[in-house]
Amino acid sequence: MTGHDGTQTPMVVAHQVRKHFGQLEVLKAVDLTVGTGEVVVLLGPSGSGKSTFLRCINRLERLDGGSIHVQDELIGFRRTPAGIRHLKPREVTRQRRDIGMVFQHFNLFPHLTALANVIEAPTGVLREPKNEARARALELLERVGLADKADAYPRQLSGGQQQRVAIARALAMRPKLMLFDEPTSALDPELVGEVLATMRDLARDGLTMLVVTHEVNFAREVADRVVFMDGGRVLENGSPQDVLDNPAHPRTRSFLSRFLTASPAPER
Repeated sequence: MTGHDGTQTPMVVAHQVRKHFGQLEVLKAVDLTVGTGEVVVLLGPSGSGKSTFLRCINRLERLDGGSIHVQDELIGFRRTPAGIRHLKPREVTRQRRDIGMVFQHFNLFPHLTALANVIEAPTGVLREPKNEARARALELLERVGLADKADAYPRQLSGGQQQRVAIARALAMRPKLMLFDEPTSALDPELVGEVLATMRDLARDGLTMLVVTHEVNFAREVADRVVFMDGGRVLENGSPQDVLDNPAHPRTRSFLSRFLTASPAPER
Protein backbone atom coordinates (compact mmCIF):
# COMPACT_ATOMS: atom_id res chain seq x y z
CA MET A 1 0.00 0.00 0.00
CA THR A 2 1.45 3.34 -1.07
CA GLY A 3 0.71 6.72 0.48
CA HIS A 4 -0.24 9.92 -1.36
CA ASP A 5 3.41 11.02 -1.39
CA GLY A 6 4.54 7.81 -3.07
CA THR A 7 6.06 6.29 0.06
CA GLN A 8 5.17 2.82 1.28
CA THR A 9 2.68 2.74 4.13
CA PRO A 10 4.08 0.74 7.07
CA MET A 11 2.26 -2.52 7.71
CA VAL A 12 2.25 -2.09 11.50
CA VAL A 13 2.66 1.04 13.60
CA ALA A 14 2.48 0.49 17.35
CA HIS A 15 2.63 3.63 19.47
CA GLN A 16 3.06 3.69 23.25
CA VAL A 17 1.28 0.34 23.64
CA ARG A 18 0.46 -0.56 27.23
CA LYS A 19 -1.12 -3.68 28.66
CA HIS A 20 -1.54 -4.88 32.20
CA PHE A 21 -3.07 -7.90 33.87
CA GLY A 22 -4.24 -6.79 37.28
CA GLN A 23 -1.34 -5.01 38.94
CA LEU A 24 1.22 -6.48 36.53
CA GLU A 25 2.15 -4.15 33.66
CA VAL A 26 3.18 -6.46 30.84
CA LEU A 27 3.74 -3.87 28.08
CA LYS A 28 5.23 -0.51 28.99
CA ALA A 29 4.87 2.06 26.21
CA VAL A 30 6.03 -0.17 23.33
CA ASP A 31 6.78 1.58 20.05
CA LEU A 32 7.41 -0.50 16.92
CA THR A 33 7.01 -0.02 13.18
CA VAL A 34 7.05 -2.93 10.72
CA GLY A 35 7.44 -2.17 7.03
CA THR A 36 5.43 -3.88 4.31
CA GLY A 37 7.25 -7.05 3.26
CA GLU A 38 9.53 -6.92 6.29
CA VAL A 39 10.35 -9.89 8.54
CA VAL A 40 10.79 -8.81 12.16
CA VAL A 41 11.81 -11.29 14.86
CA LEU A 42 11.03 -10.57 18.51
CA LEU A 43 13.51 -12.07 20.94
CA GLY A 44 13.56 -11.93 24.70
CA PRO A 45 13.16 -14.00 27.87
CA SER A 46 9.88 -15.58 28.87
CA GLY A 47 7.57 -12.99 30.38
CA SER A 48 9.07 -10.09 28.47
CA GLY A 49 5.77 -9.23 26.74
CA LYS A 50 6.49 -10.57 23.24
CA SER A 51 3.47 -12.85 22.93
CA THR A 52 1.17 -10.35 24.60
CA PHE A 53 2.28 -7.74 22.07
CA LEU A 54 1.38 -10.07 19.17
CA ARG A 55 -2.00 -10.79 20.74
CA CYS A 56 -2.66 -7.05 20.98
CA ILE A 57 -2.00 -6.63 17.25
CA ASN A 58 -4.87 -8.94 16.30
CA ARG A 59 -7.01 -7.86 19.24
CA LEU A 60 -6.90 -11.10 21.20
CA GLU A 61 -5.94 -8.73 24.03
CA ARG A 62 -7.35 -5.25 24.56
CA LEU A 63 -4.91 -2.38 24.89
CA ASP A 64 -4.79 -0.40 28.10
CA GLY A 65 -3.04 2.49 26.40
CA GLY A 66 -1.55 3.57 23.10
CA SER A 67 -2.59 2.48 19.62
CA ILE A 68 -1.85 -0.07 16.91
CA HIS A 69 -2.46 0.57 13.21
CA VAL A 70 -2.26 -2.11 10.51
CA GLN A 71 -1.94 -0.46 7.09
CA ASP A 72 -3.34 2.78 8.51
CA GLU A 73 -6.38 1.05 10.07
CA LEU A 74 -6.74 1.54 13.81
CA ILE A 75 -7.02 -1.89 15.40
CA GLY A 76 -9.78 -2.52 17.91
CA PHE A 77 -11.13 1.04 18.00
CA ARG A 78 -13.12 3.48 15.92
CA ARG A 79 -12.78 7.27 15.94
CA THR A 80 -16.16 8.99 16.27
CA PRO A 81 -17.17 12.64 16.82
CA ALA A 82 -17.74 11.68 20.46
CA GLY A 83 -14.26 10.18 20.78
CA ILE A 84 -12.64 6.76 20.39
CA ARG A 85 -14.77 3.70 21.12
CA HIS A 86 -14.11 -0.03 21.15
CA LEU A 87 -15.17 -1.94 18.05
CA LYS A 88 -17.97 -4.45 18.31
CA PRO A 89 -16.93 -8.13 18.23
CA ARG A 90 -18.03 -8.60 14.61
CA GLU A 91 -15.97 -5.54 13.59
CA VAL A 92 -12.93 -6.99 15.36
CA THR A 93 -13.51 -10.28 13.54
CA ARG A 94 -13.47 -8.42 10.23
CA GLN A 95 -10.12 -6.83 11.08
CA ARG A 96 -8.66 -10.20 12.04
CA ARG A 97 -9.34 -11.58 8.57
CA ASP A 98 -6.32 -9.68 7.27
CA ILE A 99 -4.02 -10.81 10.09
CA GLY A 100 -3.00 -14.46 10.10
CA MET A 101 -1.74 -15.96 13.33
CA VAL A 102 0.09 -19.21 14.01
CA PHE A 103 0.22 -20.26 17.64
CA GLN A 104 2.56 -22.38 19.72
CA HIS A 105 -0.12 -25.09 19.81
CA PHE A 106 -1.61 -25.98 16.48
CA ASN A 107 -5.33 -25.71 17.37
CA LEU A 108 -6.42 -27.83 14.40
CA PHE A 109 -9.93 -29.26 14.38
CA PRO A 110 -9.28 -32.92 15.29
CA HIS A 111 -12.38 -34.20 13.47
CA LEU A 112 -11.40 -32.58 10.14
CA THR A 113 -8.77 -33.66 7.63
CA ALA A 114 -5.85 -31.39 6.81
CA LEU A 115 -7.66 -30.23 3.68
CA ALA A 116 -10.90 -29.56 5.55
CA ASN A 117 -9.03 -27.61 8.24
CA VAL A 118 -7.59 -25.32 5.56
CA ILE A 119 -10.94 -24.89 3.78
CA GLU A 120 -12.97 -24.17 6.92
CA ALA A 121 -12.37 -20.42 7.28
CA PRO A 122 -12.45 -19.38 3.58
CA THR A 123 -15.80 -21.09 3.08
CA GLY A 124 -17.28 -20.24 6.47
CA VAL A 125 -16.00 -16.69 6.93
CA LEU A 126 -15.19 -15.40 3.44
CA ARG A 127 -18.01 -17.39 1.80
CA GLU A 128 -15.70 -18.60 -0.96
CA PRO A 129 -17.20 -21.25 -3.24
CA LYS A 130 -16.12 -24.65 -1.96
CA ASN A 131 -14.47 -25.73 -5.22
CA GLU A 132 -12.33 -22.56 -5.28
CA ALA A 133 -11.41 -22.90 -1.61
CA ARG A 134 -10.52 -26.56 -2.14
CA ALA A 135 -8.26 -25.79 -5.11
CA ARG A 136 -6.45 -23.08 -3.17
CA ALA A 137 -6.16 -25.29 -0.09
CA LEU A 138 -4.49 -28.00 -2.14
CA GLU A 139 -2.05 -25.42 -3.52
CA LEU A 140 -1.27 -24.23 0.01
CA LEU A 141 -0.73 -27.77 1.31
CA GLU A 142 1.67 -28.33 -1.57
CA ARG A 143 3.39 -25.06 -0.71
CA VAL A 144 4.06 -26.27 2.85
CA GLY A 145 5.17 -29.70 1.63
CA LEU A 146 2.05 -31.65 2.59
CA ALA A 147 0.30 -32.30 -0.71
CA ASP A 148 0.24 -36.03 0.14
CA LYS A 149 -1.40 -35.43 3.55
CA ALA A 150 -4.58 -33.67 2.41
CA ASP A 151 -6.83 -36.51 3.62
CA ALA A 152 -4.96 -37.16 6.88
CA TYR A 153 -6.44 -36.23 10.24
CA PRO A 154 -4.36 -34.28 12.80
CA ARG A 155 -3.82 -37.42 14.92
CA GLN A 156 -2.14 -39.02 11.90
CA LEU A 157 0.35 -36.16 11.50
CA SER A 158 3.54 -35.31 13.37
CA GLY A 159 3.73 -32.08 15.33
CA GLY A 160 5.74 -30.43 12.57
CA GLN A 161 3.20 -31.48 9.97
CA GLN A 162 0.33 -30.20 12.10
CA GLN A 163 2.06 -26.84 12.45
CA ARG A 164 2.55 -26.63 8.70
CA VAL A 165 -1.16 -27.33 8.21
CA ALA A 166 -1.83 -24.50 10.67
CA ILE A 167 0.35 -22.20 8.55
CA ALA A 168 -1.53 -23.23 5.39
CA ARG A 169 -4.82 -22.59 7.22
CA ALA A 170 -3.72 -19.06 8.14
CA LEU A 171 -2.56 -18.37 4.58
CA ALA A 172 -5.91 -19.51 3.19
CA MET A 173 -7.43 -16.25 4.44
CA ARG A 174 -4.99 -14.30 2.24
CA PRO A 175 -3.62 -12.24 5.15
CA LYS A 176 -1.56 -9.13 4.57
CA LEU A 177 0.28 -9.77 7.83
CA MET A 178 1.35 -13.02 9.50
CA LEU A 179 2.03 -13.31 13.23
CA PHE A 180 3.94 -16.32 14.55
CA ASP A 181 3.85 -16.88 18.31
CA GLU A 182 6.69 -19.30 19.16
CA PRO A 183 5.59 -21.66 16.37
CA THR A 184 8.30 -24.26 17.08
CA SER A 185 8.43 -24.27 20.88
CA ALA A 186 5.98 -27.18 21.26
CA LEU A 187 7.81 -29.35 18.71
CA ASP A 188 10.35 -32.08 19.21
CA PRO A 189 13.80 -30.76 18.20
CA GLU A 190 14.00 -32.91 15.07
CA LEU A 191 10.74 -31.39 13.76
CA VAL A 192 11.68 -27.73 14.21
CA GLY A 193 13.62 -27.48 10.96
CA GLU A 194 10.70 -28.36 8.69
CA VAL A 195 8.53 -25.58 10.14
CA LEU A 196 11.34 -23.01 9.97
CA ALA A 197 12.00 -24.01 6.34
CA THR A 198 8.35 -23.25 5.52
CA MET A 199 8.66 -19.87 7.23
CA ARG A 200 11.84 -19.12 5.27
CA ASP A 201 9.94 -19.75 2.04
CA LEU A 202 7.19 -17.35 3.11
CA ALA A 203 9.78 -14.69 3.90
CA ARG A 204 11.37 -15.13 0.46
CA ASP A 205 7.92 -14.61 -1.08
CA GLY A 206 7.73 -11.16 0.54
CA LEU A 207 5.07 -11.84 3.17
CA THR A 208 5.14 -9.40 6.08
CA MET A 209 5.93 -11.43 9.19
CA LEU A 210 6.27 -10.69 12.88
CA VAL A 211 7.79 -13.70 14.63
CA VAL A 212 8.20 -14.44 18.34
CA THR A 213 10.83 -17.17 18.64
CA HIS A 214 13.91 -18.32 20.51
CA GLU A 215 15.47 -19.60 17.27
CA VAL A 216 18.41 -17.21 17.09
CA ASN A 217 19.87 -18.74 13.93
CA PHE A 218 16.52 -18.31 12.16
CA ALA A 219 16.57 -14.65 13.19
CA ARG A 220 20.08 -14.28 11.83
CA GLU A 221 19.26 -15.91 8.49
CA VAL A 222 15.77 -14.61 7.75
CA ALA A 223 14.97 -11.44 9.71
CA ASP A 224 15.28 -7.98 8.25
CA ARG A 225 15.20 -6.68 11.81
CA VAL A 226 15.57 -8.14 15.30
CA VAL A 227 13.81 -6.58 18.27
CA PHE A 228 14.88 -7.52 21.80
CA MET A 229 12.28 -7.11 24.53
CA ASP A 230 12.61 -7.44 28.27
CA GLY A 231 10.38 -6.34 31.12
CA GLY A 232 7.67 -5.13 28.75
CA ARG A 233 9.98 -2.75 26.87
CA VAL A 234 11.89 -2.72 23.60
CA LEU A 235 15.55 -2.54 24.57
CA GLU A 236 17.13 -3.01 21.13
CA ASN A 237 15.86 -2.73 17.57
CA GLY A 238 18.16 -3.14 14.59
CA SER A 239 19.60 -5.42 11.94
CA PRO A 240 20.41 -9.01 12.90
CA GLN A 241 24.08 -8.16 12.65
CA ASP A 242 23.76 -5.24 15.04
CA VAL A 243 21.50 -6.87 17.62
CA LEU A 244 22.89 -10.42 17.53
CA ASP A 245 26.58 -9.76 16.91
CA ASN A 246 27.03 -6.38 18.58
CA PRO A 247 24.28 -5.96 21.18
CA ALA A 248 24.44 -2.63 22.98
CA HIS A 249 22.30 -3.42 26.01
CA PRO A 250 23.66 -5.60 28.85
CA ARG A 251 20.38 -7.54 29.04
CA THR A 252 20.60 -8.41 25.35
CA ARG A 253 24.18 -9.59 25.76
CA SER A 254 23.25 -11.71 28.76
CA PHE A 255 20.28 -13.28 26.98
CA LEU A 256 22.16 -14.04 23.77
CA SER A 257 25.21 -15.46 25.51
CA ARG A 258 23.21 -18.60 26.32
CA PHE A 259 22.47 -19.21 22.65
CA LEU A 260 25.55 -17.94 20.88
CA THR A 261 28.05 -19.94 22.91
CA ALA A 262 26.23 -23.09 21.76
CA SER A 263 25.43 -21.79 18.26
CA PRO A 264 28.29 -19.69 16.94
CA ALA A 265 27.67 -17.33 14.07
CA PRO A 266 28.05 -19.02 10.68
CA GLU A 267 31.07 -18.11 8.61
CA ARG A 268 30.39 -15.45 6.02
